[in-house]
Amino acid sequence: MDGAEDERMRIRLNGSPGIKLSIQKQPAANTVEVVDGVLARLDELKKKSIIPGDIEVNPVDDQARFVRRALNNAINSALAGAVLAMLVVYLFLGSLRRTLIIGSAIPIAILVTFILMSGAGLTLNIMTLGGLALGVGMLVDSTIVMLENIYRHQRERKDQEQTTLIPSMAAAEVNSAIVAATSTNLAAVLPFLFIGGLIGLLFRELIFTISAAIAASMMVALTLVPALAGRLSATGEGRLRRSIDHLMNRLQYGYSRLVGVLLKLPGLLLLVFLLMLLFAYFKLIPEKQIFIPEIDEGRITIRVKADKGINLMGMDVLVNQLEEIVRRQPETQTLFSQVGGFVYGRSQYVSANRASLKIILKPLQQRGISSRAWVERVREEIHQGKLPGVVVHMWVQGIRGIRFNRGDDDLSLRIKGPDLTVLNQLAEGVKKKLSQIPGLRNIQNSSDEVTQEISLIVDRERAANFGLSVEELGRMVKLALSGEVVTDYLEGDRRIDVRLRLQRADIATPADVESIIIFSNSEPPVPLRLGEVARAELVPSVVTIKHDQEQRIVEVSASLGSDLTMQQAVREAIKIIDTMDLPPGYILYEGGSAEAMQKGQETGILLLGLALFLVLVVMAVQYESLRNPLVIMFSVPFGLIGVGLGLGWTGLPLSMPVWLGLIMLAGIVVNNAIVLVEYIGLKRDAGLGISEAIIEAARLRLRPILMTTLTTVAGMMPLALALGEGSEILQPLAVTLVSGLLFSTFVTLLLIPAVYRLIGR
Repeated sequence: MDGAEDERMRIRLNGSPGIKLSIQKQPAANTVEVVDGVLARLDELKKKSIIPGDIEVNPVDDQARFVRRALNNAINSALAGAVLAMLVVYLFLGSLRRTLIIGSAIPIAILVTFILMSGAGLTLNIMTLGGLALGVGMLVDSTIVMLENIYRHQRERKDQEQTTLIPSMAAAEVNSAIVAATSTNLAAVLPFLFIGGLIGLLFRELIFTISAAIAASMMVALTLVPALAGRLSATGEGRLRRSIDHLMNRLQYGYSRLVGVLLKLPGLLLLVFLLMLLFAYFKLIPEKQIFIPEIDEGRITIRVKADKGINLMGMDVLVNQLEEIVRRQPETQTLFSQVGGFVYGRSQYVSANRASLKIILKPLQQRGISSRAWVERVREEIHQGKLPGVVVHMWVQGIRGIRFNRGDDDLSLRIKGPDLTVLNQLAEGVKKKLSQIPGLRNIQNSSDEVTQEISLIVDRERAANFGLSVEELGRMVKLALSGEVVTDYLEGDRRIDVRLRLQRADIATPADVESIIIFSNSEPPVPLRLGEVARAELVPSVVTIKHDQEQRIVEVSASLGSDLTMQQAVREAIKIIDTMDLPPGYILYEGGSAEAMQKGQETGILLLGLALFLVLVVMAVQYESLRNPLVIMFSVPFGLIGVGLGLGWTGLPLSMPVWLGLIMLAGIVVNNAIVLVEYIGLKRDAGLGISEAIIEAARLRLRPILMTTLTTVAGMMPLALALGEGSEILQPLAVTLVSGLLFSTFVTLLLIPAVYRLIGR
């Protein structure tokens, strides 16, 4: 029979039929470069007419597009943060030239950061650019401390001779404080570089970039800023600068009087802050916990399963109805359909009652709705459509290549045991229990799809009498049912395979299979029917058999709805595990999400404790004493109050980026306290009493403390607001730092003077 190969699958893109071609990059290759190279080669093939003009090649899943969006948003966040930080500096100094000194320090520090990143083999990606966006406000902290101190000395001593020595004298006052602050920042985050696993994989580049930026900022502050600031004088003050200085003087005067009052009641002030800390710990810290926030790339997958026995044409009719629902949604950008199975790279799975739809939505700013909300809306429309005999599963695709459990979905429960029938029965019981949990979607059993297959039961003794083995009989049946390419022929420039097999109508039942004529291996060969040496029968068989640690398992999986967190789902799943009565030899366990969250939390607590210890050690070495470091360390735990307020206001749950933010916060919030305590020591060395030294140091350090805090907050604010795609994973980190720093500023300005009065030397 001369004809086309049997149609087993149909593939469409936005309603137009086609074929799917998958291109996968090598692990070390750059995603954007690979995609650009592929698209350039396709354009070249079109220009040379190698690809005919009536053939369109459209990308279905372009990973570079999401990378570009995330990179652009990270770059925009870094630029916006730099502009905001510069604006804060200008508002406090009222001098364009001094603001430009800070402005020149930012690109130079970023250049040094790039050099360090290149030496470490890092590339520009979401994490490294996110690290720069987070660190752009921190880049100017040291430079602000240096520049403000030089400017203050120039203003106070502008009538003195040898004004050229003033910058070096002013720089000497704060050199040790800048080195100590930078050392504590690095001490807090560097241990994170030695953490392995998924946490290290995700955040190592981010931490290295921030650490490199902090080190670069210190080098610029100690070298470039004094050299440039020394070339400016404090004369020629304009109206704006005089107004700002007048406002700051009034603010400093009022603040110094407040500190004087608080120093009379240091114990009461400490008690108030301790009560606020306890309230924050028990009331403000959210109970919800996830591992990593989702990145809303707008990629949706729909899996469709129809009744057994449906043919490809009938399945295509059902899929067309689903496609019509999806195309009606204004947020839909591309719709890729596979009917009759799935294609995975160079392999495929063919089943007439299976189909999948992959949807890519418009960018988040254009659609104005989250992917999960879109899924819930479309699911309701499909439910109202009442498609007969169809099971539809929909979910939002997560970060490509990253799994937080061993399963294929958000939640995975696995049953391990020897008998597939018993495993399937237990899985159905677990599936019913999971369906009672509100918020779970797409609950399915990996063994719930059963197909019919022909089982050939061979009479080994009789087959051996004819010289036939089980393997030979199997090859004969395969040749009859599936056929075999025996040769090919050329037609023009096309090579066409010739497949030899029996007619489909001749092998429609097990009895037809038994009637297949075979020949024995005896001499002479004897023709006989297959049924004389074997019995063919239809038996049910599961389509998928999974293994875990070389043992059979059945997996019950589910997707999370928009109102359910992973922590809540895992907690309910563990309750189910505890209530199940399993036969001997069978084990029910969770697929790894709970373990991942627990390890993440344990790692966060361990790193936070190590960061606090290293920060204390660095300061103890710097001061050769424990008293001043202990005073400074009082500013760290109270930052938790601000973190609780920030997470509560934004509605963000606890996650690994929050733990990372707390670790970084431990090294950052001490910066202002170090500058303040250092200056108190200088004033005491100058002969002032302890209260007078505290009040004077607080008055003089108010401006740099406010400047460094507000520039850091302004630099991180674009990421904290999550103003673009790809920023979701860094938003909790930025919110933690912003809220913690803001509240820690009040701790530094109010509590640290009181604590120094209690335990300072």
